[in-house]
Amino acid sequence: MPLVSINPATEQEIARYDALQPEEIEATLVRAASAFRRHRTTPFDERAEKMRAVADGLEQRADALATLMVREMGKPIGQARAEVEKCAWVCRHYADHAPDYLADEPAPVEDARAFVAYQPLGPVLAVMPWNFPFWQVFRFAAPALMAGNVGLLKHASNVTGCSLAIEEVLRAGGFDGGEFQSLRISSEPVASLIADRRVRAATVTGSDAAGRAVGGAAGKALKPSVLELGGSDAFIVLADADLEAAAEMAVKARVQNNGQSCIAAKRFIVEEKVLEAFTRRFVERMEALVVGDPMDETTAVGPIARADLRDEIHDQVTRAVAEGAEVLTGGRKLQGTGYYYAPTVLTGVREGTVAFEEEIFGPVAAVVAARDADDAVRLANASRYGLGGAVFTRDLHKGEKVARALHAGCAFVNAMVKSDPRVPFGGVGDSGYGRELGAHGIRAFTNVKTVWVAR
Repeated sequence: MPLVSINPATEQEIARYDALQPEEIEATLVRAASAFRRHRTTPFDERAEKMRAVADGLEQRADALATLMVREMGKPIGQARAEVEKCAWVCRHYADHAPDYLADEPAPVEDARAFVAYQPLGPVLAVMPWNFPFWQVFRFAAPALMAGNVGLLKHASNVTGCSLAIEEVLRAGGFDGGEFQSLRISSEPVASLIADRRVRAATVTGSDAAGRAVGGAAGKALKPSVLELGGSDAFIVLADADLEAAAEMAVKARVQNNGQSCIAAKRFIVEEKVLEAFTRRFVERMEALVVGDPMDETTAVGPIARADLRDEIHDQVTRAVAEGAEVLTGGRKLQGTGYYYAPTVLTGVREGTVAFEEEIFGPVAAVVAARDADDAVRLANASRYGLGGAVFTRDLHKGEKVARALHAGCAFVNAMVKSDPRVPFGGVGDSGYGRELGAHGIRAFTNVKTVWVAR
């Protein structure tokens, strides 16, 4: 079957692409294996020069690449440009820091010289989603290529244009010998690709179901994997928080990328003392959001990426209401062309209900009441997910204490959760395992090798 891209704002087909045939997939694997034999021996300076050229190319083509993202998955144009800029940042970060991150580490042993070396594994298969079609690829590709690995990208079918554009940008920057290749395939061949001896590791960003499939295939093949999966991040508002600032940040944290982000805040856990005051401010700001054409610079929320995803969001909201949640604003599909959903705030959400337990991948916020700070932490941790979390308070000591107590891969005080090339990123529980970014990210797909030289 062909891979089809549909503009979610217009519901019009953009393009369709023929999936690779088995012989074409085999040729891709042959090129990847050959490219790795060459690339693994190139010096860091050479890799860094190419990576900086890739960053330059991203910036030079930022408007065109951002427009492509908007057309294929519907994010607002300003956010799309920012995504391209962030990709350039991660390229330059690893160009600058890869030699230090992967430097030999001396080990204190007696009567010998011992050290730990970080050496590349080989071709890495990346299974990537549509919601951040450039960033999620580059946060894998930049460290992997700088470490001496080569990349194979199986992107989401609705952003095939982005997938091909990423390969083009990397090739134009100098990674033109098969070091990075885009695979136009459905999900069906993924398990057999992971099982292939030439593929040495796998990574996936996506749902926990996708993580189980990819992680299971990698485990069966005895290959390492990194899984960055879904999230139901807690956004805790304590009684002493600056409510104006917290409400302002809450809206950004919930509707970034049209609400379609693993690290978007989804459960807003608020101390009872300020529940009404915070919720009022939150609803006012959600109702003021401009929903519309994602190519319009004033738009804050664009369409959901696909019709079936919008239907799923509405089904979750409907079930939440049946369980006792109250819709304070939104809670409906918007009429007209495009897969739009109204920014929504649910209150009266309780532990064990749909809006608390499931990840709602759209602009829907679930407000949960907490008795006090300890109860807020308990509620935040009462989730099968553990990607990120945030806490808002004027007491920074208390904020850090709460952040440390959150069962999550990252926790922020008086700031929304984000990924940053300088620090590791990933989750626990059903949000996956392994880390991307920072020193941990570039080491994820290396052989951590002990070398012992007797004297």
